[in-house]
Amino acid sequence: MPKRILEGVVVSDKGDKTVVVRVERTLLHPVLKKTVRRSKRYHAHDEANAYKTGELARIIECAPKSKLKTWEVLPKAEAAEAAQPKKASRAKKAAPAAEAPSEGASA
Repeated sequence: MPKRILEGVVVSDKGDKTVVVRVERTLLHPVLKKTVRRSKRYHAHDEANAYKTGELARIIECAPKSKLKTWEVLPKAEAAEAAQPKKASRAKKAAPAAEAPSEGASA
């Protein structure tokens, strides 16, 4: 089973090698049919103490490291690379404009 990857904001970096990441999700309320934001806080292992409060972090599931820590932060270089959308390199064919006559035009 693949490991989940979540993205959120670091809300605390006070613990040694630990950060607390707030992950927000949106859902549609079943009765009101209104979009509602819900958030959850995850304790994640940060081996290098690289993340500071307010930064965007990507976390991945791992084996339990302590009572609360079952997530690890991705290294900053790897997280930045994964956050960028992948661009497909497709060459667009130039369609000739003069070949197709329009329907409304008559000669």
